[in-house]
Amino acid sequence: MSAFFLKRIVQALVAVIGVMTLVFFLQRLTGDPVLLLVPQNATQADIDAMRVSLGFDRPLIVQYLDYMAQLLRLDFGRSYVQNVPVWTLISSRLPYTLMLAGGALVVAFGIGIPLGVLMAVRRGKAESKLMMGFVLAGQSMPTFWSAILMIMVFAVWLGWLPPSGARSGVSLIMPSIALGLLSMATFARVARTAVLDELEKEYVRTGHAKGLPMTRIVMRHLLRNAAIPVVTVAALEIANLLAGAVIVETVFAWPGLGQLTVQAINARDFMVVQGVVLLGAITAITLNLIADLLYSLIDPRIRLEANA
Repeated sequence: MSAFFLKRIVQALVAVIGVMTLVFFLQRLTGDPVLLLVPQNATQADIDAMRVSLGFDRPLIVQYLDYMAQLLRLDFGRSYVQNVPVWTLISSRLPYTLMLAGGALVVAFGIGIPLGVLMAVRRGKAESKLMMGFVLAGQSMPTFWSAILMIMVFAVWLGWLPPSGARSGVSLIMPSIALGLLSMATFARVARTAVLDELEKEYVRTGHAKGLPMTRIVMRHLLRNAAIPVVTVAALEIANLLAGAVIVETVFAWPGLGQLTVQAINARDFMVVQGVVLLGAITAITLNLIADLLYSLIDPRIRLEANA
């Protein structure tokens, strides 16, 4: 177990360093942020002075090494535009993104997994085909398009829900559904495939032979055995939710990390973008590690080895 953890930690560090290196250098290809920070009537002397004050006059490799040294001190730097610590900006927006991701997970898990199980158990029946059509529609519809449709129907035409902002709890409903629909479809398909595989196993036929009802077989035995693929996909989908939040938060004007990232990219606020990407990379790697640990808890036959 200790060897497994050590290997995973080393892999995580290499992945985080690689992500931060790519983001650092790719951002510098987008242009000079100093030109967006100085007034339109600024002279060349003003531009040069601003560049020196922000450290952009130094060689690029020196800027990179300084930034990596900052990260070792858990210092995310300061925003070029707002002149406040990056972590202050992130921590003020993070609760909104966590609320949105949590609402989307409720939609994805609460609808997707039961649908997948029902489609497998009722395979070949008319209701299974209807559910599959719903799942395919959720998978085919782009997130931004489903978000716009919901705003048109439930906010503009019916007036049931607020179209944007985070003024109350009901403001979370449409963004959560828009963000969770694609993950819902993924969970439904994976759960259906996993349950169909388990339905062909000997223990299911034995349960039928003993006269056990299908509901008991599914709830007591089958779901746990079918959970491994769902856990694997869950780790990836939660990370995808954080990435998809950029689109949803922009459409619904939701004040989370996605909106902050878009604003920082437009303003070439490199430090903010790097801070958000670093947080996302750490989150994705941690979720995959948790998924690896859950395997052995769900199925005791699985053991974590150093060469896993």
